[in-house]
Amino acid sequence: MTDIYLVSCVGEKHNRAMPAKDLYASDWFTKARQYVERREGVWYILSAKHGLIYPDQVVGPYEQTLNRMPIAERRIWAQRVRERLDVQLPADLNGGPGKGDRCVVLAGIRYREFLIDYLTGRFTVEIPMDGLAIGKQLQWLKNHR
Repeated sequence: MTDIYLVSCVGEKHNRAMPAKDLYASDWFTKARQYVERREGVWYILSAKHGLIYPDQVVGPYEQTLNRMPIAERRIWAQRVRERLDVQLPADLNGGPGKGDRCVVLAGIRYREFLIDYLTGRFTVEIPMDGLAIGKQLQWLKNHR
């Protein structure tokens, strides 16, 4: 069984290009990163600008969020993410991820709204912080080290 984690980007970033896992500077992202890295699963970042990115992929700072993006652009963004997931995690008969595998989504509604049907068709999906305000999310991440 494979665990895959999707972590959303955040607005607070360092001011120079670096690996994505280090670029995002908020307390929330730091705690989410620690959470997924302790579990030793495969993880990706959902970037409003770049789509699906590897934690070690070098990216520069940017100012873009799905929260202010029109719905048509969010649909296009989600399609790009789905295409990248298909390439990165091909579902095949030779051990690729499948319905028995788990995808844990640490991202708000805008980042998952057009991905969730795709994800539930491929994985057992968990959204452990669904509906929690940011303070409660930080508390959840702290309590689930």
